[in-house]
Formats: sequence, C-alpha cells, structure tokens
Amino acid sequence: MKYGLQFRDVFAAWEAFLDGVLVTLTLSGAAMLGGLAIGITFAAAQIYGHLVLRRLVVAYVEAIRNTPLLVQLFLIFFGLPSLGLRLDGMTAAAIALVINLGAYTTEIVRAGLEAVPRAQIEAGSSLGLSGLQVFRHIVLFPALKAMVPALSSQFVLLMLATSIVSQISVPDLFHAASIVQSRTFRDFEVYIVIGALYLALAFLFRGLFALIYHWAFARR
Repeated sequence: MKYGLQFRDVFAAWEAFLDGVLVTLTLSGAAMLGGLAIGITFAAAQIYGHLVLRRLVVAYVEAIRNTPLLVQLFLIFFGLPSLGLRLDGMTAAAIALVINLGAYTTEIVRAGLEAVPRAQIEAGSSLGLSGLQVFRHIVLFPALKAMVPALSSQFVLLMLATSIVSQISVPDLFHAASIVQSRTFRDFEVYIVIGALYLALAFLFRGLFALIYHWAFARR
C-alpha cells in the first residue's frame, strides 16, 4: 500500500499551529514559575518545618506523584463546579500543571537542599547570619546550582505534558492539531508536524535553561 505525504493543507493552517504554540508556551511558563515557587517553599517546609507541616507536605507530594495528571485536571475542571467554583479551561489547566509540577519540584529541591554540607550552614550561623540569610545565601544558591539539570528535565517533561489540557478544550498545540486534522484528514502529516514542533520546543527550553545556568552559575 502506497501513501503519499501531502503537507500543503497542513502547512496552510500555520496560524492555528502558531496560536497553539503560544498557548503551550504560556501554560508552560506559568507552570514552571508556580511549580518552582511551590517546590522551594514546600521543600524548605519539609526540611525545617514543624512535624505536622512536614507530614502535610509529604502527603501532598505522594498524592500528586501517584495519581495521573489527567485525573488531577478533571478534578479541578469538572469537580470544583460541584462545589460552586467554576473555572475556565486555561485557569484550570494552569492550576493543575502548577500543582502537579510543584510536587515533583519539591522532591528535587529537597534533595538539593539536603546535599548542602552541614558545615557550611554552621559556618554561616557562626558569622551571625540569620536563619533566612543562611538559607538564601548559603543553602539555596549552591542547592539550585546542583538542581538545575534535574529541574530542566522536569520542566521539559512538563511542557510536553501540557498536551493533555486539550482534553478540556484548551486551545494548546495538540488541540490545534486535532482541529487541523479534522479539517484536512491528513492524520500522519499533522502529527508529524506537531511532533516536530514539540521537539523544537524541547530543544528551545533546554537551550534556554543552559543559558540561565551559564549566566547564574557557570561564570561565577
């Protein structure tokens, strides 16, 4: 059976793909910032916080990491309206992605914080630095340097996982591809194109994270 690839109709829908890429980038950026903030905060709470707080963080991490992202997304988008809280698709998607990434980031950050030698922390305290100053200048910066490779990989995985938000009709890249496919019936060509676009975005993010690492850590 012969099959001739025809990309003309697919490439003609480049505006739809561009809009999808922009939505994917928006969701990814929001999730990365929110997830990193949660990760740093919760990891610090897990290491330095009260026993009850530590157990709450552990419960959150285990609950999120051991349930599918799709279930979490549906709970927020379809479940919360039952409680009187209705969210639009973009908001629900962003919240679900932030909560999901936050759990994974918490574990990465926790491992990085615990890798900082105890002697450095004690040296900072002996110099009269406050606990917050010790955490910021002595613990967090070296820990972030060690965590960048793992965080970068997790962020790229999160960007790829944004494709799942198409299940609640968020107009991301995968959703755009589904619409183009339904109009052109060029299934193979459409998914080749979006596969290439996701691959390009992954390399874009990896390059960006490499530049951030060089600017923030490598040149110092």
